[in-house]
Amino acid sequence: MTRLSRWFAAHPDRKALITFVTAGDPAPACTVPAMHAQVAGGADILELGIPFSDPEAEGPAIQASSERALANGVRLKDVLQMVRDFRATNSETPVVLMGYLNSILAMPDFAEAAQEAGVDGLIMVNLPPEEAGQMQKDLAAKDIDLIFLLAPTTTAQRAQQILEQASGFVYYVSLKGITGASHLDPDAVRNKVEPLRAQTSLPVCVGFGIKDATSAAAVAPHADGVVVGSALVNLMSQHTDPQACANALQAAVGALRAGIDGAS
Repeated sequence: MTRLSRWFAAHPDRKALITFVTAGDPAPACTVPAMHAQVAGGADILELGIPFSDPEAEGPAIQASSERALANGVRLKDVLQMVRDFRATNSETPVVLMGYLNSILAMPDFAEAAQEAGVDGLIMVNLPPEEAGQMQKDLAAKDIDLIFLLAPTTTAQRAQQILEQASGFVYYVSLKGITGASHLDPDAVRNKVEPLRAQTSLPVCVGFGIKDATSAAAVAPHADGVVVGSALVNLMSQHTDPQACANALQAAVGALRAGIDGAS
């Protein structure tokens, strides 16, 4: 059983708060303190973005964060070191890397390196399920979940095919658009997520367009987890001092946690 699976099995009545920041943004020294701050604020699972030059699914906030991180010299090997440093004092919180296939293919023996660092899951935005077989096999051998995305435009037939391959949790993209978009419709999310939850025993977590405690609270009753990214990335961009960044992030995550718990 992977660390992600263990977390969901141990918390059947808790809505997971999954938070995203880009590794190395706004400065490499901010990332590990930011990871600990998110946990202190109430995050259950951490998503750490791998900086990439062409993040086509991302909105302006996360695109800019990748550009800053790349300008800071942060590469995949550095991201894995940040996870390793986080694991020095936190062996329980699941860590999921999110990014694009190009970065992973450039690293020989990625699965082994990721396991050694303490990575628990991988989301590859531009990896079609039809081409994921070997990577999924390599990751599974290292107890790392390959997490797939489902969109509002995903047909029922294709959803079933993806769900049969999925592990860890299912990431439902709440809207047709990019990260950070502003047209979240909780009723539409409910109408899509409820059939998915009936199709799979895996947790279904919802992301894209969730910006604050209000929107998180609106989605939480219909999902097993809520993913928040752009709002936290925007907040971090305002602080270059690691401690100030961590303090602001902990407070923001605490407000999201309170919103989710109040709705649940």
